[in-house]
Amino acid sequence: MTELLTLENLAALASLTGLEIVLGLDNLVFIAVITSRLRGRKQVIARRWGIAGAMITRLALLFAITWIIGLVEPLFEVMDHAISGRDLVLLGGGAFLIGKATHEIHEEIEGEEDEAGKPATSMFSAIVQIMVLDMVFSLDSVITAVGMAKDIEIMVAAIVIAVLVMLLAAGKVTAFIEERPTLKMLALAFLVLVGVLLLAEGMGKHVPRGYVYFAMGFSLLVELLNMGAARRRKARRKAG
Repeated sequence: MTELLTLENLAALASLTGLEIVLGLDNLVFIAVITSRLRGRKQVIARRWGIAGAMITRLALLFAITWIIGLVEPLFEVMDHAISGRDLVLLGGGAFLIGKATHEIHEEIEGEEDEAGKPATSMFSAIVQIMVLDMVFSLDSVITAVGMAKDIEIMVAAIVIAVLVMLLAAGKVTAFIEERPTLKMLALAFLVLVGVLLLAEGMGKHVPRGYVYFAMGFSLLVELLNMGAARRRKARRKAG
């Protein structure tokens, strides 16, 4: 154990943990959107089990790294572009994310619910969707982790820490988005953007995620300023 606690390994652990947390931002948004249609205790249970399942899938991908690396081997060509197993996963995940986010936007606009007013998403469906999308999101981060760290223990520790942070933050992110309908619409638009990014990656067009996160942060800042201005206008009207 003491052999693992070297300066090099600690630096690798910090870098990998930060990478996993940053790459988990889009997953947190997706979890908030998916579980928002559940109520009460079901929402908490789905969130916890979904994130726990996501950790298992990440660790499974890590231990199956030989198979993961094999996914980059070309399978066939489309319009002179070699398609690999990794590309198929990204294309499938991107298409699903765009479809899911578009459906949720439609639900928000139309306000369609069943006659009893119950949410359209079941708890089991929410858990499965969280696990599947996390696998798509974490595919590249697992490959990157293998290149950044030499010891499997360091990689496992980084994933576990990042998932624990995600578990602690998911409830607050969900509550924050649920209380602000405009932010939920912004989150859905962000998921569409991430879906397009995954499709582009699957077709061999690399787009740095920093651009996407900057767009998300800038849009969030503008929306928060707008919300602050609305609160001040409301306070002035009451005072007047």
